[in-house]
Amino acid sequence: MLSETADYEIRPLTSADEQILWEMLYEAVQDAGVETAAPEIVKRPELARYVEKWGGAGDVGFVASDKNRGQALGAVWMRPFMSEAKDGSSELAFAVRSTHRRHGIGAALLTQWVRANPQQSAVRLRVGENNPAVRLYEQFGFRVTEESAGVVTLRRDL
Repeated sequence: MLSETADYEIRPLTSADEQILWEMLYEAVQDAGVETAAPEIVKRPELARYVEKWGGAGDVGFVASDKNRGQALGAVWMRPFMSEAKDGSSELAFAVRSTHRRHGIGAALLTQWVRANPQQSAVRLRVGENNPAVRLYEQFGFRVTEESAGVVTLRRDL
């Protein structure tokens, strides 16, 4: 399913998109306050697990790309092993390039995610409670139910 707006399009991620996810992971790390971190930081095991060998069973997500240049602008994705919580929540990875934030791309990606995964009532984000991504999830009916050590759990009633 391809979702379109004036400047970008959203499509499902495929195994051919691993490089895009490395770029998006680096954007997420930069957003987490690791200023001027070397790109190699994403190869650390605690971060690489979000992307390495993307495209296996259960790997799902979406990417927003510039229609004219084909550049990835943002992505939202989840892997099966990212659901370590006992409460049934799944951890999502989510990033929008800093140069393209506040243009509705994050909201469009999350809209696509919610439509494709309507049964997903609980998610975990590795961000602080004041991160703008939390506010975005709240706009979609999620509410913060737990926060500890930089991990926020959000739930929504189905």
